[in-house]
Amino acid sequence: PESPPPPYSRLSPNDEQKPLDLSDSTLSYTETEATNSPNVTPGDFSDASMSPDAVKRSHWCNVAYWEHRTRVGRLYTVYEQSVSIFYDLPQGNGFCLGQLNLENRSETVRRTRSKIGYGILLSKEPDGVWAYNRSEHPIFVNSPTLDIPNCRTLIVRKVMPGYSIKVFDYEKSCLLQHTADLDYADGPYDPNSVRISFAKGWGPCYSRQFITSCPCWLEILLSNNR
Repeated sequence: PESPPPPYSRLSPNDEQKPLDLSDSTLSYTETEATNSPNVTPGDFSDASMSPDAVKRSHWCNVAYWEHRTRVGRLYTVYEQSVSIFYDLPQGNGFCLGQLNLENRSETVRRTRSKIGYGILLSKEPDGVWAYNRSEHPIFVNSPTLDIPNCRTLIVRKVMPGYSIKVFDYEKSCLLQHTADLDYADGPYDPNSVRISFAKGWGPCYSRQFITSCPCWLEILLSNNR
């Protein structure tokens, strides 16, 4: 598009990533937090995904939070056009990872969780899904539309703090033709999913070859074409 949708800015070191304009009004949140922890008394927090108005609309994605190979908490269903996924965000609502309890967390996971901070903002736009890194550490992203066509090498993009990236391109997704013989060593291949790791990268350029080796990561399951 000629002008990027808010809250983007055209000032960017390249065409793929754009810095986040923190002055945009869409980043203002009400003072509520969502929780998916069974150990928190119901009613202490408000869950935006389950509001009566939201239930009437169809969801556009589900978000799963993982620590290594363990999924923590339930799937978080997203109805709003944008959702904040964070560990600690003052006056924030959305998917609060800080409220998800798990026994016997490793020290590596604890350290990585402490780096999530304000986390990311996921936004569904006409051209695709964008992710904005609001934390103070890099995030790492892989999706079918970020991969190079006919290349069997896993492509993982590093997004620095304050920048955004189109993690899923609707038009490109329609053009991609996935064959049945694709062999992905790190698990089943989903053409409508995005994987995002906090602070730690994975893939050919890192000691962690698979995302299941990352301490804290997200699986964005898009309802597009499902």
